[in-house]
Amino acid sequence: MNVAGEMELVTQNSVERLTPKSHQRQPSIDAVAAEVKELLGEIWLPELYRSQVRPLRTRAYALHPVHKEAVEIQHTLLGIELKTGRYRTLCPDLATARYLAVWTRAGCASIAVPYDITQISRLADDLESAWHRMLLLVDHAAAERKSAFRLRVRAKLLSDLQHAIAEAGAGAAIPKFNQNTKQHT
Repeated sequence: MNVAGEMELVTQNSVERLTPKSHQRQPSIDAVAAEVKELLGEIWLPELYRSQVRPLRTRAYALHPVHKEAVEIQHTLLGIELKTGRYRTLCPDLATARYLAVWTRAGCASIAVPYDITQISRLADDLESAWHRMLLLVDHAAAERKSAFRLRVRAKLLSDLQHAIAEAGAGAAIPKFNQNTKQHT
């Protein structure tokens, strides 16, 4: 072992230096976040939003973004509510509540909600599985690091996600409807 703490491995004609694992440089937060985004590929939430939600006919919806732990879907006598912190939002169905819950957990201020209710359930499934996969990949990519590091990677990913969703936009609050009702004979 030399002064720098490196071990020298002597083979027949060469000398290799082995640096102990404690001295190896760990990947940075940005590097781990980029690795997670690369592994997610097409199921990275902003990519799903751009490719599957924005091409549909949608309306803009303002959310109350809060921490992940503060988002709850509640079944009440009045129907299904999305409770975000101290706010309650009445939702028409469970699929819409699940769809909104993903974006609320992600911290997005406004998003596009599809008008076609038959599409929302499939989108909610895709978004929820992408959300959980992102969290699992963060845990896996930073498994040997402290929990504070994983939280910083998650915060970096959420920041990137929020910027990408804001850049893609939520669309118009009330979209234009095609009203060609003239009958041609």
